[in-house]
Amino acid sequence: MNKLIIDAVKDNIFLMIICNNNTYSVTHENSKNNCEKLIVLISDFLESNNLEISKIDLMYINRGPGSFAGIRNSLSMIKAIHMIKKIDYYCFSFKDFKNKEDLSYENIPYLCKKFKIEKNLINPIY
Repeated sequence: MNKLIIDAVKDNIFLMIICNNNTYSVTHENSKNNCEKLIVLISDFLESNNLEISKIDLMYINRGPGSFAGIRNSLSMIKAIHMIKKIDYYCFSFKDFKNKEDLSYENIPYLCKKFKIEKNLINPIY
């Protein structure tokens, strides 16, 4: 199962692919220019790892708190991907996870399951 994690709420845009037992990640400056071309950054990242968006099974996106523009752009982009490609997503916040020792991007899928984060629910924290 291929999973894509997107975090565009902080100073850097962070993208991670979890594919089998391998992880691949990249960061970009969270500038206005990069925020506006988030889908291009994701497409380039997937392509550099020989994946297409249609090969992603689940997406995880940080819903805040953080940059208003980053939250707005990333949530609208993930909703569009869901509508077009029918890829399910989880909107998480690091505040959702009470068990701080597991906090890492690699553990986001496990933590969403453990803390029963609802699928396909957007509830941003500005």
